[in-house]
Amino acid sequence: TGSMSSECLGNLLRITTSAEYFEDQYLSFSVVDRSGVAWELDEAMASQCGYTIFYSNWSSIEFHASALSCHSYLEKDVFIVTLQIRASPTPDMKNATTLLKTASCYYGPWSPRELLCESNYMEVSVRREVPQTLEDLIQDQPKDWTLAFPELKAGEASIWQIVFHEPEERKAVLVSDAWSAGYGLNITDTRVLLRIPRSAAQIQLVKEQGISFSAVRSSTFYKQRWMILMVDTAVACPVDGVGYTNKTIIWTVPKYIELLSAGEMSSKDVLVEAGVNLHKLSAKEMASRKYVLLNDLNAITMKIPVGAEGGYYKTSVNDGQHGTKYTINLFLEHQWADNKWGLTKHTIIKEIETPFEEVELIITNNSNLSARLMNVTVGTFLPDVELVNLTIEGTTVVILEAVQHGYLTSEISYANGSKAYIIQVPLDAPSIKKEYLREDVRAYTLNVTLAFVTHPARETFTVPVVAVSTVKDAVLPSARGFCDEKNVHLVITHGNVDPNWLPFISDWHLTPETAQKYNYSLRDNGTHLTISVPFLSSHMSYEDFNTSGIKASLHLTLKDGITMENRRNFSVSCVFSPSELIQCLPNGTVVITAVKLVRVADLDTSLLVLRDRQCKPSLVTEKTATFKFNVNTCGTSRKFSSTAMTYENDVLYFRPGSDTPVYQLKFACWYAIKQAVDVQYESKKNPPPSIKPGFGTLALSMKLFKEKSYLEPYQESEYPVIKYLREALYFEVELLQPKDARLELNLNDCWATNSQSQDSLPHWPILIKGCVNNEDSHRTVFHEVNYSLRVKLPQHLKRFEVRMFTFVQGTALVQE
Repeated sequence: TGSMSSECLGNLLRITTSAEYFEDQYLSFSVVDRSGVAWELDEAMASQCGYTIFYSNWSSIEFHASALSCHSYLEKDVFIVTLQIRASPTPDMKNATTLLKTASCYYGPWSPRELLCESNYMEVSVRREVPQTLEDLIQDQPKDWTLAFPELKAGEASIWQIVFHEPEERKAVLVSDAWSAGYGLNITDTRVLLRIPRSAAQIQLVKEQGISFSAVRSSTFYKQRWMILMVDTAVACPVDGVGYTNKTIIWTVPKYIELLSAGEMSSKDVLVEAGVNLHKLSAKEMASRKYVLLNDLNAITMKIPVGAEGGYYKTSVNDGQHGTKYTINLFLEHQWADNKWGLTKHTIIKEIETPFEEVELIITNNSNLSARLMNVTVGTFLPDVELVNLTIEGTTVVILEAVQHGYLTSEISYANGSKAYIIQVPLDAPSIKKEYLREDVRAYTLNVTLAFVTHPARETFTVPVVAVSTVKDAVLPSARGFCDEKNVHLVITHGNVDPNWLPFISDWHLTPETAQKYNYSLRDNGTHLTISVPFLSSHMSYEDFNTSGIKASLHLTLKDGITMENRRNFSVSCVFSPSELIQCLPNGTVVITAVKLVRVADLDTSLLVLRDRQCKPSLVTEKTATFKFNVNTCGTSRKFSSTAMTYENDVLYFRPGSDTPVYQLKFACWYAIKQAVDVQYESKKNPPPSIKPGFGTLALSMKLFKEKSYLEPYQESEYPVIKYLREALYFEVELLQPKDARLELNLNDCWATNSQSQDSLPHWPILIKGCVNNEDSHRTVFHEVNYSLRVKLPQHLKRFEVRMFTFVQGTALVQE
C-alpha cells in the first residue's frame, strides 16, 4: 500500500497518501468494485459516485468515499472500498506502478434522513419503508400510473423515477436518464440515496437568512405491485456564509432551511458538532486552537483565527504577483428531530480559503567579494513553490542549463517548513554587468529573473532579482604622449573599466572612419589605443606662439558609451617650430598658415587678412587659414642688409567695427643677396629646350571625389557609386612616386569603357593627347590644383570634371 493510510469518519472513508511519494509522477485514481473491475475516476464519475480527491496541504493527497458510493459494498454495518493508484513518469501511463488500498469502516445506526455536503456533490439518503403485499393481488397497467401521477413517464412506471420540483414545473426523469445526466442513485434494502453533482442543471440557488444554498427539491417514485411509494429526496448545501473580520474567519450556517423542513416548524436540536479535516473537536480542543462554536436560536457560527492550527497556508498567484491564502477544511454536523422525519443528520464539509494576500519577498545580497562570487538569497517561500527556470540576458534556461552560464542554484529549508533559494554566480560571468563608479570602485550588477511554479495548482510567477555589489578593483586607463616634427601622438593603455568608453575630441566622436577622413591615425590592439593627429589639424588647440615655437595641444576625453558621461581626460602638448607655418619659395611666393589661438575664442579664420585687407586666405579650416601671395603684394614691406633682403607682413584679425587687431602674427622671409657660387660656364650656342623620353617606375593613383572642393574622396566601401545622367564626376590623378619637385604630371589619353576592362568595346575618349574631346556634347573641365595642407606638390596632380553619360546603340542602352 506504499505510503497510504485510512481513517473512518462517520459515513465517510478517508485515505491519505504522501504527495512527495509521487513527485514528478502522473497519477491515475481508480476504484475497484466487488468483482475486481477497476473504474478509473474523472471529475464527472467522482461527483456522481460519491468520491472526492484533493490536496489537503503541501504534501498530502486525500481521497474521500461515501458509505453508499457506487463501488463500495456493504456487509451488515460495514462498508468496504478498494482504491487503486497508478503512477507513471509519462502522461501515457506506460510503465506505471500500481498501489492498492482496501479499507473498511463501520457505520451505524443510520438516521432516517442523512444529508451530506461535499465540495463536488450533494447527497441525501432516506430510510426506505416498504409494506408487505399479497402475491395474488391483480396487477395494474402502466396507464394507471400516468392517470394518478401525470408527471410520471408512461411505459416504465414500474421503474424508479425522480421528479424534480422546479419553479415553473415538475420534471420527471427516469433513473437511466438521470444516471446519464450525471446523477447518482443507490438503492439498498433499507435506504434510497440520491447524489447530485454541484454542477447539475436542476440545482437552484435559494436564500436563507441572507445566505445562499445550492438546493434541489426532488421526489423519488417506485411502484411496488399495486402501490406507489414516494420518497422526499430534497437536499440543500450552503454556498457562502463566510466572512473575514480582523484576521478571523466567520462561517455562519442557518439552522432552519425551509426546503428541508417541508413546512415542519417544530424541530429540536439533538447535536451540534464541528471539527477540521473530518475530525470532531471537543470544546477543550477548540479552545486550545482558539476556535469558537456558537449555537444560537437561528444559526450555527464558527470563528477561526487566520493561521490557526488545523489549516495551512498555500501559495497563490494573482495577476502575476506572489502571495498566500490560508486554507482550512471545516466540517459541521447538525442533528435535529421533527415530527415528519424523526432524526435528520446534516453533515457539511466546507473548504474555506481566505482572500489573496500579497507577500513581499526579501532579496538578500550575501556576496563573497574576496572569492569574487555573487551570492543572493531569495525568499521566503512555502514548500509548494518550485524554482523552474532563470531568464539571463533575455534567454530563458532551466536550472541545469543555467550552470553553463555560471549560475548555481540551491534550496535551503527552515524549521517552520518554509524555504528560500540561493543564486550564486561569479563576478566575472559575462551576464554580470560591470560599471565604473568612482576612483578605484566598480559596481557589479546581477540582473536575473526567476520563474516559479506552485503545486498542485501549477500557477506561475516570476521574481526579478537585481543585486549590486561594489568592489575596489577598478583599473583606470592611463596615457602617455609625445610628438615628432609634424604629429602629436597619444598612447592610451586600457584598464578594466573602459571596454565601452569612447574617445572624443571636444564633442567629436573619433572612429576609424572619421579618423581616416581627416588623415588621422587610430589603432587599437586590445591593450593600447594609439591616436596620431597632424600638428596642423582642425582638432588641435593652439595655446601660444612666439619666435621660439608654437604650443599645440591635443585634448581627448573618454566618455561612457551608454550615458555619454565624461570618464577620463587626457592631454598632450608640444612646441613646434614656427618654420612649420611658413614657406618662402625661390620665386618670391610666400605660403603662410595662421592658427587660431585658444585665448581668441571668437576668431573666425575666414576673416583673417594681411596688411592689405584685400588679401584673404586661400584655404580655411576651423583652426587655420593659409595665405599664398607674392612678396611684392599684400602690403609686404622690404628691408635690405649687407647680406640679405627681408620681406615682412602680418596676419591680422579685426573684430567688426574696430581698427585695432586682436590677433597679429608677424612673419618674414629672408633672401641672401651676396652669395658666392662657383658656376662652370662654357660659351656655346644654347640648343632649343627639349624633353628626352626615358623609362622608370611611376606610382599613380586616381580617385573619385564627392564635391568640387576635392576634400573628401569616395571610400572603397562606398563603391559602386550611384550617379544620374549629366551629374558631375570629379576625378583626381596624382603622381605618388617619385616625389621629385622637378617633375610635372601631364595626362595624355583618358577614355571610358562599359566594363572594368580597359580594352573592351565600346569606349569613349575623354582626353585625347592631353586635350578635351571636341566631339563630346559635355566638354571635360580641368580644375586648377593649388598648394594646401594636403597638396604639397601641386604639379604632381591633375583634376578634371566629367558629366555622367551612358552607352547607347540606336535607342537601346548597352548593358555590360
